[in-house]
Amino acid sequence: MERPTKLGELRASGAPDRSVKAELRDNLVARLRAGDPPTTGVVGYDDTVLPELERALLAGQDFILLGERGQAKTRLIRGLVELLDETAPAVEGCEINCDPRHPTCAACRRRAAELGDDLPVVWIDRQRRFAEKLATPDISVADLIGDVDPIKVAEGRTLGDEETIHWGLVPRHNRGIIGINELPDLPERIQVALLNVLEERDVQVRGYALRLPLDVLLVATANPDDYTNRGRIISPLKDRFGAQVRTHYPATIEQEIEIVRAEASPPPPDLAVHVPTVYDEVLAELVAELRASPEVNQRSGVSVRFTIGAHETLVAGAVRRAVRRGTELAVPRIVDLHAVVPTALGRVEFEMLEEGREAEVVDRALGHALLRVWRRHLAGEDLSGLVDRFEQEDMAVETDELMTGSEMLGSFGGRIEGLAKWMERLGEQGEDPDIAASVVEFVLEGLHLGRRLNRDDLGVGAVRYGRS
Repeated sequence: MERPTKLGELRASGAPDRSVKAELRDNLVARLRAGDPPTTGVVGYDDTVLPELERALLAGQDFILLGERGQAKTRLIRGLVELLDETAPAVEGCEINCDPRHPTCAACRRRAAELGDDLPVVWIDRQRRFAEKLATPDISVADLIGDVDPIKVAEGRTLGDEETIHWGLVPRHNRGIIGINELPDLPERIQVALLNVLEERDVQVRGYALRLPLDVLLVATANPDDYTNRGRIISPLKDRFGAQVRTHYPATIEQEIEIVRAEASPPPPDLAVHVPTVYDEVLAELVAELRASPEVNQRSGVSVRFTIGAHETLVAGAVRRAVRRGTELAVPRIVDLHAVVPTALGRVEFEMLEEGREAEVVDRALGHALLRVWRRHLAGEDLSGLVDRFEQEDMAVETDELMTGSEMLGSFGGRIEGLAKWMERLGEQGEDPDIAASVVEFVLEGLHLGRRLNRDDLGVGAVRYGRS
């Protein structure tokens, strides 16, 4: 269907004439009637966060997403774009997306009076009606609201003329959605300017007050500690948010794994990668352990991005080995899992009296996580035959970051009794030596953590398993 290009055609077309909040509400209602969620790409929020989000949108309220870092707050804001119409009419050439039927700025009002039904109309994509900004102390009123443009003044306009203003982020996304991340970090004077736009519908630029009836949905994010304890959101602005939506970390290990596999960067396209499920379970358990640790700053939290980064580091170790040794399949092993610890230190904030123990805390949590997963899958498995081989034959098995699966399995000097059953219990199949080596290392590490085998660190990513 051809879109109207003039105001008269637009009025005759019967296109919906509604505010952005009414638009979001109507499109949300249509989605809910069809049995679809309000937004896609989030996991674990169906029964907690999304119902609160739906109520806020149905009520036509600006709202704040409250939660620790890495809880998909920004993703939720970006997902709201899906609820906007695909395109919306605006006055051609307008900087603030004025609705041709209800022009807001002085320039569009003048043009509408001059041209009437011939006022030119353009259709703007939904992505152009969305903006997000990370609140930082250096943000100015000019960035968000606008400032006097000296070039326009030089052209002969007066300072009190609205058309001398170079508009900022908020007016330029009129009739859209504006997301402000970490709102408490916004200086108070900027919060006052934002309050004026949202509530009083006026703007003060260089001492000149201008009426600017913007039509926007404001969604902000904040950390609970900032929002409730330090109270850095000014009270009048806090009062303007109609709803507070509390986010949270994944409630189950399965949800954490689902998020990680959806968000992690893909491996090189010319190399096959297989990640045994138990390794992602270990990473998810590691994060759960850190989130409960008294030695970790829980006000800051442990982001899901930590889990995603750990998964990517784990896969990178397997890819590095496969590329350097020329194997066709990259499979993470225990030697790759321990490389996660150094990379974790920059993503976690610790609370300890002694400095320098951060790696020890993460390594201990990793051991607890691995043993928990090992017992979940291999509890009750008779591994006495394997342990006896180490004891009776004085056998030692070495492995390192660049050793292929075939080389690692060769340390056993022959067939490994029970390997097929271990692989079945861990959900693995096939005869690829790299997958088998990954399973065997997992079994050996569990025996070590259960104090049935000894493990010596040989340095540079190499370890030796032997009798206890």
